[in-house]
Amino acid sequence: MTVMEQRGAYRPTPPPAWQPRTDPVPLLPDERPYRVLGTEAAAEADPALLRRLYAELVRGRRYNVQATALTKQGRLAVYPSSTGQEACEVAAALALQERDWLFPSYRDTLAAVARGVDPVQALTLLRGDWHTGYDPYEHRVAPLSTPLATQLPHAVGLAHAAHLKGDDVVALALVGDGGTSEGDFHEALNFAAVWQAPVVFLVQNNGFAISVPLAKQTAAPSLAHKAVGYGMPGRLVDGNDAVAVHQVLAEALAHARTGGGPTLIEAVTYRIDAHTNADDATRYRGDSEVEAWREHDPIALLEGELTARGIVDEDGIRAVREEAEAMAADLRERMNQDPVLDPMDLFAHVYAEPTPQLREQRDQLRAELDAEAQADADTGAAAGPEGAGR
Repeated sequence: MTVMEQRGAYRPTPPPAWQPRTDPVPLLPDERPYRVLGTEAAAEADPALLRRLYAELVRGRRYNVQATALTKQGRLAVYPSSTGQEACEVAAALALQERDWLFPSYRDTLAAVARGVDPVQALTLLRGDWHTGYDPYEHRVAPLSTPLATQLPHAVGLAHAAHLKGDDVVALALVGDGGTSEGDFHEALNFAAVWQAPVVFLVQNNGFAISVPLAKQTAAPSLAHKAVGYGMPGRLVDGNDAVAVHQVLAEALAHARTGGGPTLIEAVTYRIDAHTNADDATRYRGDSEVEAWREHDPIALLEGELTARGIVDEDGIRAVREEAEAMAADLRERMNQDPVLDPMDLFAHVYAEPTPQLREQRDQLRAELDAEAQADADTGAAAGPEGAGR
């Protein structure tokens, strides 16, 4: 039988007719960013939650300012500030339960700190001292992710594994609007939806992927609309309204925890500072645009609600600010201490079992260090007491 005859003999079974999903959960996002502050719904917000959100926002803003100053002083190699986005960062940390996992991007240092990571340890990566400065398992915070969107498939994998094990765990993955242009974003959302993994994606749309505005990244009505194509609910929220972000995240996390699957949330916010200290934001945006967003500052919005309802007074505001200043002072003092680094740590924790090449490189460096130490010792001995004291 010829090849053509073989092909002609093949009669594939037609696939069953495609049936659209009829899930009761609506997929289309909100027509406008969801808000709580400044609406009647604000009166129903828990005062204790409002006070905690406010304290973390003020502390977070001071943390951003101090970390930026440390970068200018040379204490940090780089710092991607989240000034203006603190509501997203704080709400993400506070909405999680202790057993849940947070998967941050490189700009989400503040979210890690609000989750309980030591402020200095959270800056270790940006200082250039270590791959990460904290134990991810201690606070269930994955290492800060410098590559764009690579943390998203990791979050899906952990969430799916937890589901298979029967663990009551939800993963919350943070990403910027620029990260939604990466293939990892597509792959993560597709796997999450197919597996119905207990994971929530929070996109912090701060207007720019470095210098590229959102209009040059997507033609979708909103980033939240992308959820529809993957078969998961999309939500659109005011990213500067800490109460609204917390509420939307809490609902999505509960939805995932009870078997409802993933949710994609777009928080519309703005990056007040430059992309990093190496960026000149004046090349691609004007001061008037930045000032317009300062009028929608997340701290001012929440503080206005607190004072209007009598939840905090001037003394309470002063106490929160003083606590934030104390945190900044401690951060300055500790960051001004030069770390003691062991060059051999370059080879630690790379692989569970070092490869032959890694062992060879490690032994070569150790031999060089031993030779330098011996040379220094010989030089000191030859110089004698007088030479050593010069």
